[in-house]
Amino acid sequence: MLFESGYHTQLVKMYEKRALKTPRYRLKEWDYYYVGNDRYGLATTLADNGYMWLASVTFFDFANKGEVTRTKMGFFRSPFKMPETSEQGDVHFKKGAFRISYEVHGKSRIIKVNMPRFANTDTLSAEITLTPQINDSMVIVTPFHKAKHFYYNQKINLLKASGQIVFGPKSYNMSDNCFGVLDWGRGVWEYKNTWYWSSLSGMQDGHLIGFNLGYGFGDTSSASENIAFFDQETIKLDDIQFDIPTYEQGFSYMKTWKITDASGRIDLEFTPILDRKSKTSVVVISSDQHQVFGFFKGFIKRKDGSKIEIKNMIGFAERVVNKW
Repeated sequence: MLFESGYHTQLVKMYEKRALKTPRYRLKEWDYYYVGNDRYGLATTLADNGYMWLASVTFFDFANKGEVTRTKMGFFRSPFKMPETSEQGDVHFKKGAFRISYEVHGKSRIIKVNMPRFANTDTLSAEITLTPQINDSMVIVTPFHKAKHFYYNQKINLLKASGQIVFGPKSYNMSDNCFGVLDWGRGVWEYKNTWYWSSLSGMQDGHLIGFNLGYGFGDTSSASENIAFFDQETIKLDDIQFDIPTYEQGFSYMKTWKITDASGRIDLEFTPILDRKSKTSVVVISSDQHQVFGFFKGFIKRKDGSKIEIKNMIGFAERVVNKW
């Protein structure tokens, strides 16, 4: 049962699965991490989506505009249990030699991955520690228009990384200006939905800069998830709009996007370099995903009206259509 909607900068509400009066197959629970810099990155997902589960790893080579994704998927009974809070509890997935684990140690988080034959005969392994650099995060409860449906979500930006990725014969230093984001989500979703999401975390001119921007589903009359961070300053933003170029057959994801709002507090230009696209359809489940990485430039206005200038910082923006 959903008691209250809105946003906060801390995880002030508890998600209690046992209190939900809804069929188990309608629940959606996931932990998604992305961490990287402007040359390489890693994304990992562990998700229990009711009647299907998945464990996924993507390595990004931005310098050569390439990516490799490997996913394990199954139906109904999940091989891992998702914690009811992002603040404690570990998640472990193991299938053969393929392993993903998320561990919480106080404020820090550790991601461990091992996958033989990730690309041909090359193994990918990683151990990355993520440490928060700011106090706030984006926490939101979004109700759907259908009764008993909601989404409880925390996005933690500006997680400073350390550690390494080993992919075949190459090693990648994750202490080299790498930052991460956690997308922690729990809820009861409607069957068909579309969302837009964009995230950025990094350092520019000696300042920590990050943002979380999104819309597209649910009843956002109480609050949006749009927020920006400048060092320890948190800047709440109102509704925003993604302007993705189109052509006769649909969206031109690799052309320049615009992200703006009606009040003129945010004006960003997004130049894509890589589209991690995925389209699947299995019986009644389908997903059409375009997670596009590229460089942002433009500005976000602070509370005092001054501008945070963003000069070619890497991040991502996505459009996802699900039937699940």
